[in-house]
Amino acid sequence: MADDEIVGRYSDLAHRALRGEPITDCSAEAFTAGGFGAVGYTDTEGLPEGAVRASLGCGNPVAVAELRAGDKVLDLGSGGGIDVLLSAGRVGPHGHVYGLDASAEMVELARRNAEQAGAVNVDFLHGSIEDVPLPDLWVDVVISNCVINLSDDKGAVFAEAFRVLRTGGRLGISDVVSLDDADPALRAEAGQRVGCPAGTLTVGEYRALLQSAGFVNLAIRLTADHGGGVHSAIIQALKPAGSPGMVIRPMRDDDAEQVLGIYQAGLDTGNASFETAAPSWEVFSQGRVLRYVAEDTETGQVLGWVAASPVSGRCVYAGVVEHSVYVHPGCQAHGIGRALMTAFIAASEDAGVWTIQSGVFPENAASLTLHQALGFRVVGTRERIGRHRGVWRDVIFLERRSAIG
Repeated sequence: MADDEIVGRYSDLAHRALRGEPITDCSAEAFTAGGFGAVGYTDTEGLPEGAVRASLGCGNPVAVAELRAGDKVLDLGSGGGIDVLLSAGRVGPHGHVYGLDASAEMVELARRNAEQAGAVNVDFLHGSIEDVPLPDLWVDVVISNCVINLSDDKGAVFAEAFRVLRTGGRLGISDVVSLDDADPALRAEAGQRVGCPAGTLTVGEYRALLQSAGFVNLAIRLTADHGGGVHSAIIQALKPAGSPGMVIRPMRDDDAEQVLGIYQAGLDTGNASFETAAPSWEVFSQGRVLRYVAEDTETGQVLGWVAASPVSGRCVYAGVVEHSVYVHPGCQAHGIGRALMTAFIAASEDAGVWTIQSGVFPENAASLTLHQALGFRVVGTRERIGRHRGVWRDVIFLERRSAIG
């Protein structure tokens, strides 16, 4: 189903809700059996009947979003406004909640419901969840209720959610997903039955897209079973935390010049690596995974980077990586390395990495201190392991074992 058809369908549902009619976005039988709509809520007392009646979700993202007084919240695909109104009550008068919907009729319905509820700390926006009309780093929490499965470009949705979230911001989503081993035909049939015309993501695909956008601490918990390997689910994730004025995000190809410049500056100190010259971007990029940069939010300058490489192509070592972390020489002692490493460790846990290892020169006291503070242990010292600039050097070998699994 094309985007304009989806918008048209939900606009028609909004018209029916405005007339006071009950609505569903799939068969009434599937809607009831799947636990869709207002059945997932226990705290709708005091909400306008129209907001409750127009609920088309597959869960209660507000219940898992850990909303706090004063938070700014964005609801992607806000429909009749039930999650916006519930969130508005939780964030209080000093917080604010934005609802975004592609259907102008749904926006009209939600505004009417907000007026009836007397909610003054809300705004409803008409627009696309793939192109959110809000500035960067604007909200503390992004929620969504059974809407992302409707998008034909789910990667763009996650990228926009990451963009508008402040550092350390939270993502709390209810959505419909498929098991990784679900039969494609049964999966497609179940998706159509419960109203997912754009197709559901598998759990693995969902995780991969969230990671690609930059999210960490991923959790996907299956809830209702709709048959055919299709389930409702609660999805939670975090945007990596950073100091004020800094964001941790995935490394991009257009970061090449700055990343390699920071790399070379580190090599020039003589205490970062046996290498003496940074490689080409093609060589640098080959095989490196879990790549992140720290970026100055005002200037766009890359302040540091972290990346890892698999230690071996043998399957037995599939969860073992060796990493490097470098900080711009003019930005030392600002917590950048720690923020990068914290995000990297969280991402490695999400990716199933069970051992992170690294070799550090004994003279690099700052790196040793940082790693040990973040749970790395010294395994041993490899004495006179190589010559560097004509001098035999020792290397301290460190590793961090995952506590997960």
